[in-house]
Amino acid sequence: MAAIRHTRPNKALGSVRIALGILFLMTGMMKLFVPELRYAFSGQLTAANIPFHTFNMWFVPITETAVGLLLLYGLLARVNALVVSGLMLVATYVHLVVADPVLFPLQPTEPIIPIIAISAAVYVLWRGGGAWSADLKWSHHAA
Repeated sequence: MAAIRHTRPNKALGSVRIALGILFLMTGMMKLFVPELRYAFSGQLTAANIPFHTFNMWFVPITETAVGLLLLYGLLARVNALVVSGLMLVATYVHLVVADPVLFPLQPTEPIIPIIAISAAVYVLWRGGGAWSADLKWSHHAA
């Protein structure tokens, strides 16, 4: 567990983690509470033939919201970055197989945002939570 939470007070890393947290908090909340975006997400799942439609309509946005909050707080940043990577690999697939631009109302149909999110998540996975994170506070107490 110590290796998973270990990080340094790097402000650039902390900023990347916080930006990723904001992105996921917003995306999850919008899929839950904005009808047009919920409809678009449902259409993406259907068009990409993602199984367990009803389950994923709730699981994905709730997971995104939780991961966003945990990344903002910086708690177990590496674990949450791994979750982000998994979600964004599926999102990349969805972007590659769904051709209807109506189903991507706030983003391009190309997987630009998922690839940027994966890149940021890999950085957090590699370096930890960085500055202003609960993991950093824990790292200092454990040292």
